[in-house]
Amino acid sequence: MAGAESVEKLEDVIGLYLHAPEHAIVLCCDEKSQVQALDRTQPLLPMTPGQAERRTPDYVRNGTTSLFAALNVATGEVIGKCYKRHRQQEFLKFLKTIDREVPKRLQVHLILDNYATHNHPNVRAWLAKHPRFHLHFTPTSSSWLNMVEIFFSQLTDKAIRRGIFHSVPDLIDAIQTYLAAHNQNPEPFQWTATTDQILEKVRRGRVTLDAIAS
Repeated sequence: MAGAESVEKLEDVIGLYLHAPEHAIVLCCDEKSQVQALDRTQPLLPMTPGQAERRTPDYVRNGTTSLFAALNVATGEVIGKCYKRHRQQEFLKFLKTIDREVPKRLQVHLILDNYATHNHPNVRAWLAKHPRFHLHFTPTSSSWLNMVEIFFSQLTDKAIRRGIFHSVPDLIDAIQTYLAAHNQNPEPFQWTATTDQILEKVRRGRVTLDAIAS
């Protein structure tokens, strides 16, 4: 992270986390693309006394899906949809889903990365017709700043990594089941770091790297 533009984006995103606007919803939005439906060639061997869980390293690839998700910073709820691909067409469909699910009285602030799909001319044209949507971009190479990545990590650990999926529909069913369970009792992730604290950590990291390189 470097440069005035990156710092400005950092301040913008952190400001939304720590001081959300009134009459608005803040959503952390991203795609978990190319999630693979993997079918192990041998059954998973469960944990037994003195023996860890075992699985074969061999697997069959049964296709992929891409999960578009938007995490509500205030409540922890997640709007999620699976699509075959992750192009601007799918992103537009997901924006329309958000538009339907978020009450019309609320402004919508979306925190996104700099993927070209998010700034496609068709997307910009749609946003121009829906002025309640406001896009906020994270600095380059700062995906950790988008809190939906925490949700993606939990989804992977609890519903995908150990799963056996005979088809893409099986994988999508597992993702949707996890989403539904998550939204029954959501808990927001608490962001506490200020912009100054993050920049100070970056500065110390650079000093350490420079010392190692010298």
